[in-house]
Amino acid sequence: MNGIELTPEHDVDRVAGLAASAEDAGFDTVFATCHYNNRDPFAALTRIADATASVRLGPGVANPFETHPVRLAGQVATLDELSGGRAVFGVGPGDPSTLRNLGVGDERGLRPVLEAFEAARDLWAGERIDHEGSFEASSAGLNFEPPQGASIPVYVGGEGPQMCRMAGKCADGLLFNGSHPDDLAWARERVDEGLDQRDEAPSDGDDGADRFDLAAFASVSVGEDAEAAREAARPPVAFITAGAAPPVLDRHGIDADAAERIGEHISSGEFGEAFERVTPAMLDAFAVAGDPETVTERFAAILDHADSVVVGSPLGPDLDRAIELAGQALVDASGRDD
Repeated sequence: MNGIELTPEHDVDRVAGLAASAEDAGFDTVFATCHYNNRDPFAALTRIADATASVRLGPGVANPFETHPVRLAGQVATLDELSGGRAVFGVGPGDPSTLRNLGVGDERGLRPVLEAFEAARDLWAGERIDHEGSFEASSAGLNFEPPQGASIPVYVGGEGPQMCRMAGKCADGLLFNGSHPDDLAWARERVDEGLDQRDEAPSDGDDGADRFDLAAFASVSVGEDAEAAREAARPPVAFITAGAAPPVLDRHGIDADAAERIGEHISSGEFGEAFERVTPAMLDAFAVAGDPETVTERFAAILDHADSVVVGSPLGPDLDRAIELAGQALVDASGRDD
């Protein structure tokens, strides 16, 4: 997968136009971010489906706390139907800084994510479900089956050890929220532990081989002006730092108290203060930022451990140019013979 994440902080027509540009630049999958304080991701994905011809598309990532999992399964099924079978289901525990605003920050965890996509697969296959666990359902079902049915790919979004193992054991892919080769090497080990526990092989790839996709869901900022690209990466790095697990912070020598303060500013809507607290070490750990050559080198290092890359926000100081540059950097990195 050569994926890209687009954020509906822009109006949906703008997001759809960016998606069309991404398809032209060689990206084959488009994810729309899911934060309550941006525009509705499924509305954006509907426009993206109309504006594109072949890319896969889906939420990146939805969570089962803001929306009931049965309803979420229906939304993804609808997207699959209107896009002609191109849907991908990105699902995860969500961003703690924003979910805290909705009073569900403490409900995040592995079990709700697993139960949500397992239920979705049953619903997409035409089954009715009864469930008591992280959510409740009684004889719930969909009145239609999506084109891909239960084979809609499920990508788990996360970075904790248990989430990585669960993805390897139960899902089709992992959207690992990381941009550094050391983190991806660690994630690969956790995924392999989960793959060893699978009851059956992952879904077949296009070449017929059994395939699990470990995707680096990387915050990327690329531009001809390297310093401007790094400055543009501050906002997403602030969010990533605030949500990073203690072992991840330790791995990169980042102070946990500093990360917590950034999260407090985000929860209070004090975004400027949060972004100013982002340090060079945080940028290096949690973003791929710089000029095209630097970004190409970082992509190549990531692909030593990951199967694919999703180019995440902010993309760069100039969105349209950044999509073109990032697409070429991925091609160049994938073609390097190390």
